[in-house]
Amino acid sequence: MRFFRFSLILVLLLLNSSLYLRSQTAIDQVVAVVGGERILLSDIEQEIMRMKMQGSITHNDDKCAILEQFLTQKLLLAQSKIDSLTVNDASVDMEIDRRLKYFINQIGSEKALENYFNKPLYEIKEDLREVISEQQLTQQMRQKIVEKVSITPSEVRSFYKNSPADSLPLIPDQYVLQQIMIFPPSTAEAKFLVKEKLLDIRDRVLKGERFSTLAVAYSEDRSSAIRGGELGFLSREELVKAFADVAFNLKEGQVSNIVETEYGFHVIQMIENKGDRVNVRHILMKPSYSSDMLSKAVAKLDSISALVKSDSLKFEMAAMRFSEDKKSNINGGLIINPYTNTSLFEKDQLQPSDYYVIKELKEGEMSAPFESRDEHANVVFKVIKVKKINKAHKANIKDDYDVIQVVAKQSMENKILQQWVEKNQKTTFIRIDPAFRGCKFSSNGWVK
Repeated sequence: MRFFRFSLILVLLLLNSSLYLRSQTAIDQVVAVVGGERILLSDIEQEIMRMKMQGSITHNDDKCAILEQFLTQKLLLAQSKIDSLTVNDASVDMEIDRRLKYFINQIGSEKALENYFNKPLYEIKEDLREVISEQQLTQQMRQKIVEKVSITPSEVRSFYKNSPADSLPLIPDQYVLQQIMIFPPSTAEAKFLVKEKLLDIRDRVLKGERFSTLAVAYSEDRSSAIRGGELGFLSREELVKAFADVAFNLKEGQVSNIVETEYGFHVIQMIENKGDRVNVRHILMKPSYSSDMLSKAVAKLDSISALVKSDSLKFEMAAMRFSEDKKSNINGGLIINPYTNTSLFEKDQLQPSDYYVIKELKEGEMSAPFESRDEHANVVFKVIKVKKINKAHKANIKDDYDVIQVVAKQSMENKILQQWVEKNQKTTFIRIDPAFRGCKFSSNGWVK
């Protein structure tokens, strides 16, 4: 996951610089062509900008190393098109929305984002669509090449033994946490109120108002609301069960009754059914809580905390008895990291509200009650106990076997990928601008 998060940061920074350069008078000289896919000089400059933003030290031959990265990416992209790989439009749209939210949060507003890039939001989206589609195709092709790679425990140990110490990853601070989590006590009342609002919206649709217009105005799923609530074609497996059970039984244009899922309450409208995939619109609304409702939740947790602090009740027993989180209460409140399926959390894997509360706590200490969100963004209240803190350290085979295993497997995959690159260089049209032919690439097959 550390590799994933680091890659995500680089992608966001690169995209930031990419959109900025496109808004300026960028030099779009073609410096290389791989199977019909072009690499521009501005691509190289964007990556150099990204490196500077990251504080990387650039050397004279950095451009050659960057160009080789692009050559490999374009070779994968070209092959993905030959193999007729496709991207899921809904997945691309979701990723566009997610990245736009990131940029808007960083810069303050949609208008500020448009001013920064000197173009309207829909043009920024189209730039994103091209970048994200290529990234997903390239990743699919890479996965296809390395999908059969597996690694044994003895190979992991051998990799660790033969790896220089300074090449092993640094493991940041990791936390083992327990929690007591409750929903606001007046959940039933809040649910009743939100269903009343949705019933009124549904009635307006049935009387002739456009579903898409109401979705833009009221839906709390903002990623789909900007498209009038449309989700794009999705399979049953890509939807939560309660939602799918209703959606797949609707006829074209039909509007559902209220559907409750772990995300909140929905009204769904069928756009098109292709049998195994459906395209629907939906309006999502979540219960909201008054200050009195929230105060009652804090008071309840305060009472539970008092029992634990007075040693009248062990934290584990309190979690089993009072916590409403079904995933952790049976384990004495121990929280499992959904990204790694272990009990270890790094800072960036925690909800910001949770990390803010526990960052000053020592091992064995318990937080005061606080408001947070569950994995579906529903309002919850928690008390968290820091069971253990693993301080930052170099990865070792005893404590970080899973990390070493991932690194070792990535190393094997890189070797397989390099073999694939060298094979496909021979059968793919590749042209590199004379200005870059003096580069010392790690693979000799780029210059023909």
